[in-house]
Formats: sequence, C-alpha cells, structure tokens
Amino acid sequence: MTKNLTIATWNINSLRLRQGLLEPLISALRPDVICLQETKVPDEAFPESLGESIGFPHVLKRGMKSYNGVAIFSKLPLSLVADTPDWCEKNDCRHMSAQIHIGASPVIIHNFYVPAGGDIPDREQNVKFGHKLDFIAEARAHFAKYPPHRAVLVGDLNIAPLENDVWNHKQLLDIVSHTPVETNGLKAWMAEGFTDALRHFVPPEEKLYTWWSYRNRDWRASNRGRRLDHVWVSDDLAGGLVSHKILVDARDWVQPSDHVPVSVTLKV
Repeated sequence: MTKNLTIATWNINSLRLRQGLLEPLISALRPDVICLQETKVPDEAFPESLGESIGFPHVLKRGMKSYNGVAIFSKLPLSLVADTPDWCEKNDCRHMSAQIHIGASPVIIHNFYVPAGGDIPDREQNVKFGHKLDFIAEARAHFAKYPPHRAVLVGDLNIAPLENDVWNHKQLLDIVSHTPVETNGLKAWMAEGFTDALRHFVPPEEKLYTWWSYRNRDWRASNRGRRLDHVWVSDDLAGGLVSHKILVDARDWVQPSDHVPVSVTLKV
C-alpha cells in the first residue's frame, strides 16, 4: 500500500537565528519531513526541544560551530544511516543520510549541503572551488558504486545546472554555481540513478529559482535568481511524483534566508 510523503528542504542559514520561521514553513508546505542545511550549530548547542514544539519529534542533526551543518526533522520514525562517506576527508558536516520508516519498506533520504566554491572558478587559484569539484566527483562515484533505491536526495547543492535555472545563462557562465564544469558534474551525479523532481513538474524551458542574493534589495523586481536547491528521487520512485511547491514568499519573511523552502510530494 502506497502513502504520500512530503519532504521539504531549506537552507535556513542559521537554525538558532531563524528557528521561528519553521512554523510558517510548516503551515505553507505541510511536510512530513524537513531537511535543513547551513544550520551553523554544533550538536551540543542544538535546540533539543525544537522538534517536539513544532510537531516533528524525530530529529537527527550533524553540526559544527558557525559553519555548514545539516538536520532532519520528521513526523515519521527516523534512523541514521551511519556508514556515509566523509566527503573529501574534511568531516565538515555537509551530508546526513537517514531511513524514513513508511510504506512497504524504508525510504532513504540524503540531505546535502554542497560547498559553495568561493568566487573564482579556477581550482588552481581557489582551493574552495577545487573542493567543490572534488566533492561532486566523489558523490557521483559513490552513487555509481551504490545505485540509489527508494531514495530521495535533497539540499542546497549550490549549482544551477540548466540554462533557465539562472536569470541570465550567458552572463553567468563564468560565475561560480553555473560554470560548465560544475553543471556537467552535477548532471553526471544525478545521472547515477536520480530524476530531477522539480523539473519533472516545471519544464526546462521555464525559469525556476530558489535563491535570490541579499545584495538585491528589491529582489522581486530584479528577479535575478538561481535554482540552487534541489530534490532528486531515485528513478524507481519517479513514477510516484505527485506535486511540488516553491515557497517564494519566504524570501520576504522577517530576517529571511537568501534561499526559500522547496517541497515535493510523492507516493512511496
């Protein structure tokens, strides 16, 4: 018997600063699972009562002080998948994998925060860009070795892979997040058994954004966005995709993140 599962993903850009914004997220998206990135809180300082207070009693977190960090809040029982890689041997809290106990068999969820990559798109001049490319290559190799099954991969992948995932394809070809070496790498990773859930619903010919820079004061008028936040489902789950939402209005919340929440509903 199949059941609907709604998973939301959001780069919250500091959990302790913006935890109050989870309630409007829940009201708007009605998720069963919330995956957060860039929580910026070490595990010992994590707000332990938060999950219960918002109705998501099952919580997993992996964090560090000031940077990175991922967390999963769930209404459904969760169990940590312990043997996930230490990407690029940095132990920098950029990935968490868990089993969601639902339906006939568990669904694996991967919550990723891919390195941003700095400003210069050259690995020789910019070690952050090299780290990003190595991270993507390692992730692709991992999923080539262990093909995904009943899996959902979400997160801030920090790459806008398609022409209409950015406000101006030609102008951004030399800008980190849309360079060919990044977009080709991300597409190759996705090709190891995943379907792009958002583009399942929104044709590639249409513009689609999830991030607007803080530098754009009137972000809605300029609309210089990028699609940096993604939901992929393993190919065996793609036939169960039901709907998606991009909570664009969250960019106008008080003290917003520069990313907006995204959700996908699928039958599992």
